[in-house]
Amino acid sequence: MNPYDMLYIYYFDGVPFVEEGEQNNETYLGTWVEEQIAFLFFSVSADDTIDGILKKNKGINLIEKYEMTGEQWHGDKIEPYYVNDLCIYPPWNKPFENDAAFKGIMLDPGVVFGTGRHQTTEDCLYLIHRLCTRDKINSILDIGTGTGLLSLGAAALGCKHVMACDFNLLAVKTTLNNIRLNKFDDRILAFQARGEQIMGIPCDLLVANIHYDVMRYMIESPFLLEKKWFILSGLLNSEAKKVLTSLSQKNVHIIERRCPDGIWNTILGKPLT
Repeated sequence: MNPYDMLYIYYFDGVPFVEEGEQNNETYLGTWVEEQIAFLFFSVSADDTIDGILKKNKGINLIEKYEMTGEQWHGDKIEPYYVNDLCIYPPWNKPFENDAAFKGIMLDPGVVFGTGRHQTTEDCLYLIHRLCTRDKINSILDIGTGTGLLSLGAAALGCKHVMACDFNLLAVKTTLNNIRLNKFDDRILAFQARGEQIMGIPCDLLVANIHYDVMRYMIESPFLLEKKWFILSGLLNSEAKKVLTSLSQKNVHIIERRCPDGIWNTILGKPLT
């Protein structure tokens, strides 16, 4: 059964404190914090709970309430799909049983925006698949992990040491849940941090599917040149041009620029030694 058939979303000006009892309520799905605003998600209408939160959080205002399906929130259907021999599917809809032709990845998107079907996510997963099946990739740093899909894909493809980072706490919690669902606790470490502050972590492959505002600082880090490979994604055409211009001034080789939809760009490269 899809637990996200219907979402009740409460939009706050300010970040309310949600008590432990409210967090343990099975209808509470999480809080998405963005700067000085927050969205609280429930699987049923929670007006009484919200009234209590407002009374306990002085100075916090409820701006609006939304009711929508999970598919409306995510902007896509939550259903199985394939990237090469990887099959990504929600916990309530497994499309196969013990099929050796596919590596299954169970992905519960929670209420973190996106089902993994965004062009940049699929392009990153495609390139991770290529590198992990053709080269020896022992360690990956996944910055802006979101639901953790790229890290899960790397682990499913045999990578032993995967670090999944996101600055958004709800994204980290969602990734942790997906790590447990796929029994990758021994391969993936998920944690909260700013991407530009952890560039120094050693790894064979750096993957960053993030906003350009963060990317532009990361590519100036000297630690980029210490990676064996890098995948940079989440870039519109004008942003990709700026990134490529900056990288042209460094000792790196751009192997591929993917932009199949003509809008979103993903760059594969490696430092020259």
